[in-house]
This record gives sequence, C-alpha cells and structure tokens, in this order.
Amino acid sequence: MHEILENFGPGQRILDLGSGPGSFDAGTGPFIAIRADLDHPSRPVQNFAQADAARLPFPDRAFDAVISNHSLEHFHDLAGSLSEIGRVLRPTGALYIAVPDASTFGDRLYRWLSRGGGHVNPFTSAPELAANIERATHLHHVQTRTLCASLSFLNRKNAPMPRPRRALAVGNGTEISLHVFTYFARLVDRLFGTRIGVYGWALYFGSFSVPVDTDVWTNVCIRCGSGAQSEWLRQMKLVRRRFFLPVYRCPSCGTINLFFEDRHYRYLADGRAKRSGKSQGYN
Repeated sequence: MHEILENFGPGQRILDLGSGPGSFDAGTGPFIAIRADLDHPSRPVQNFAQADAARLPFPDRAFDAVISNHSLEHFHDLAGSLSEIGRVLRPTGALYIAVPDASTFGDRLYRWLSRGGGHVNPFTSAPELAANIERATHLHHVQTRTLCASLSFLNRKNAPMPRPRRALAVGNGTEISLHVFTYFARLVDRLFGTRIGVYGWALYFGSFSVPVDTDVWTNVCIRCGSGAQSEWLRQMKLVRRRFFLPVYRCPSCGTINLFFEDRHYRYLADGRAKRSGKSQGYN
C-alpha cells in the first residue's frame, strides 16, 4: 500500500477502511489518516470512526485515497460498500484493495480453522473483482499484484488460535511448523509451477505518481506478515546462511525467516499456475 501512501502530503486525507486499529502507521507520511471499522478497537485509536462500510458517515469526495487492506472479504453488503468507497473518494484519488484468493490453500485453511473467519465474500478471480470495483467506483484499474503467504495468522506468538484442536493438525502455530510450510510451499511452487504459496491479490485503482511494483515477493515474514523483495534484502545485507539454508531477518519485527529468490516465481505475477515470464524495495 506504500505506493499509494507516498503520493500524499500535509492536509490530504486517507481513509483506512475496515482497519480496526489501523493497517498502516499514521506516521508513514504527513497526511491525515482516518480509521473506520464496524467494531470499535480494544485500544484508543486517533481519528477513529465506528461505521458500516456500506453507510459511511463522510461527505462526498472527502478523501484523497482509500485503503481497504484485507477487509473487503468481510463486508456483508459488498455492493453497497464499493458504492460508498466511490462516493467518498475524489475522482482524482487512489484506491488500494488487498483480498485473499478463496481458492488458495492458505485461505481455505484459515476458513477451516476459524469456521469461516468472517470471510463472507469468496473472491476467486482478480480480473472479475477488478471489473466490479471499476464499475462501482468509476476508478480506472491500474495494476494487480500477486501476494504470497507465510500463514502468519497461525503464529501463536501473535494471538491464540481460535480453534486449538484443529490447530494441532497444522503444527499448533509454532514457528518451526510455519518454516516447514513456507519451505515446502516455495519448493513445490518452484518445481511444479503451482500456487500453494499464494495468498491473494493487491489491486490498485486511480491516479499514482509513484509507479506500482507488480513483482511477486516471496519473502513474507512468518510472524508479522511483512513482505520484502529478495534483491533488496541482499542489498541491505540481511541475508545469511544458517544450517546450510539461506535466511534473513525481517526488517519490521526482526524474526528470522527462510530466504527465497523472487526470480524463480515470476510466473505467479500473471495469477495462474503456469510459468510465463516477467522482477524492487520493501513493503
């Protein structure tokens, strides 16, 4: 989402929709961040509005950008929510939406462990979703990028699992089990051109002065979920070898993760499980 946040300066307003306490640090830029969610966060949040995404309490064209990070799949009135996004967003604004692909292993596992986990909108086609958002918001679709998974939602150092008995079947959220999954998923994807390690998509709409990076970043932290480009990690000298395996330390939380070369997974950029061809920075 930083490709959007970098565009805005003092006095400009960004709506962080369905964000809970926030999907990005308000100190990321000099803009004004407004958080909106149906549920009130457990801790105080600056500039928070408790609201239904389908009935936003804001005037028309109030925001320069809208961020909907892993929230669209939770909205019961999807059509109404998209219409409201289009209403409160300026015609020259930008929109970022990240959603899980309901056909992937990671999202199916999440829904199995948490009895749906609140995912009421199962998205399975990025082009179809992009077309629906374009029609509802009247914003031009700029790019779609594929997001990779690390199953960080399972990590028991983040939060207790909602269904502990089922969690036992997938390693009970230990970081060792998450390392094993990540290694297996990346290995199988590289050898057979599958999509086991894919999470979903990030979709970009509207106007951007900063180019959108559509490369696939396969290095995703098993604890905080932050992604980083393999070339950038090497340039920052964060890659080491441990027990004959390349690893890196997450720039966000410091967790040690297995390291993978993004160039082996470029075929995932087209959203299909077939090798094609097509690879900067830290997100």
